Amino acid sequence: MEQKNILVDAFEARRSHLRSVAFRMLGSAIEAEDAVQETWLRLSRVDAAVVSNLSGWLTTVVARICLDMLRQRKARREDTFDESAERAESSECHKDTPEADLAMTDSVGVALLMVLETLSPVERLTLVLHDMFDVSYDDISSIIEKSPDAIRQIASRARRRVRGAKRHQESRRAERRKVVEAFLVASRSGDFEALLNVLDPEVTFRADEAALRLGGVSILSGAADVARAFLNRAHAAAPVLIDGEIAVAVRPDGYLILMLEVDFREDRIYEIRAVGDPARLAEAQLFD
Repeated sequence: MEQKNILVDAFEARRSHLRSVAFRMLGSAIEAEDAVQETWLRLSRVDAAVVSNLSGWLTTVVARICLDMLRQRKARREDTFDESAERAESSECHKDTPEADLAMTDSVGVALLMVLETLSPVERLTLVLHDMFDVSYDDISSIIEKSPDAIRQIASRARRRVRGAKRHQESRRAERRKVVEAFLVASRSGDFEALLNVLDPEVTFRADEAALRLGGVSILSGAADVARAFLNRAHAAAPVLIDGEIAVAVRPDGYLILMLEVDFREDRIYEIRAVGDPARLAEAQLFD
């Protein structure tokens, strides 16, 4: 029993590290916790006396578990890929995400997680372990069962893909920022035609309860109705980055009272969500 308690204490002392590794691999706090729990189950079935480097052993095991989970995820997407269904699934997962997911995302950065999603499972594992946790190529090679030289090549390829994805994200954000700026200029000046030019014909607008109390309507559909609702508005609004995405902050006298989350279809605004909930505003990370 004493030996078991020692093992539990040793594992708990490393739980935070394992969770960090798993989250960067998987991008989901729920799945990361599942991977950590599976790591504990595997540890509980081995003779701890034969594990000379517990930290290294645990990192290797959680990495292998995450690699399997990523491969299974990739296989499911390839077998049942449907863009609209995938969007719905992503939205549903976000709705059910616990506060822990948000906290861990904040600690890593949404932009980084999005870039990591562009990598293959092996590339992601290699980049996360080597570049973020200083795991040697030799140790990674034992996980992936490739030579250290091959691991170096995988890491190099992953870094190139990350740089390319970052450049693409920056270019996309710059283009979308211009669209949002044009939207705000048209709104302030009351230019109906200019508003229509930046709105998708099927654009929708939704407001939460707190935003409704500031005035306006809860739901609007269609470019004409949304454009009319924004005529001669947006005087205290400016484009910002919220969680790595272009959005709008409304800050009269410098105090944030509302943010507009914006989705795009091609080069036009497809959805606007007005958020006034104080808790949401307090947790939002805004960058001008």
